[in-house]
Amino acid sequence: MHLPWLQPGDPFPDPELAWDEKQPAPGLLAAGGALDVDSLQRAYARGIFPWFSEGQPILWWSTDPRMVLFADEFRLHRSLRKTVARFAADPRCEIRFDADFDAVIRACATSDRPGQSGTWIVPAMVEAYQAFHRAGYAHSVETWIDGRLAGGLYCVVSGRAVFGESMFTRVPDASKIALAALVAWCRQAGVGLIDCQQNTRHLASLGAREIPRSQFVQHVGLESRRAEAPWRFEPVYWNAILPHPTDA
Repeated sequence: MHLPWLQPGDPFPDPELAWDEKQPAPGLLAAGGALDVDSLQRAYARGIFPWFSEGQPILWWSTDPRMVLFADEFRLHRSLRKTVARFAADPRCEIRFDADFDAVIRACATSDRPGQSGTWIVPAMVEAYQAFHRAGYAHSVETWIDGRLAGGLYCVVSGRAVFGESMFTRVPDASKIALAALVAWCRQAGVGLIDCQQNTRHLASLGAREIPRSQFVQHVGLESRRAEAPWRFEPVYWNAILPHPTDA
């Protein structure tokens, strides 16, 4: 099957034209183009994301089915609930949004992951998402302990559509705490789901599940046109996932 080659500024193909399970790379939609802010914004608004390795051209994907985490289906297991509750009650600990986006994406790019060699967050991606952040579309959720960045994640926000990208941790459960904070923010902001892109056992254990691409693209089309909620985190937001946030 022919794979479209994009020139910078070209429109993206219909996501339904992405390669299916009979092709060598299911979900692959196109190659080429550019990683500028306009291209990334147009891609995400249609449920398309870039993902490629060093030495490859830019590759654009729209997987079917799509792994998503509905905010009201987030599984805060007992042990993690206790960890989050202790974190929320500890004055040495705080969640910060966009305090150091560059440090977060660099940490995600160098983070070791089980079963993976190397990273898809190549230097071109780091630079592109740093520019995307400066344009107001890419954001970080950061777990700080004793004034140090302990873990976090970065994501893309388009209107009320949220796309999770990558996370890292330097302290056990720090990235999970960041995800819990993002879910709490989503519930407070009226954001229905977080895009997770790929199906992993870890995400499934937290309540993520697959939905048809057509449903996801429709959701993104609607939510991207809504006004973006204020990107900030207040401790009271923990109430959205912790009935008694000061309980240990």
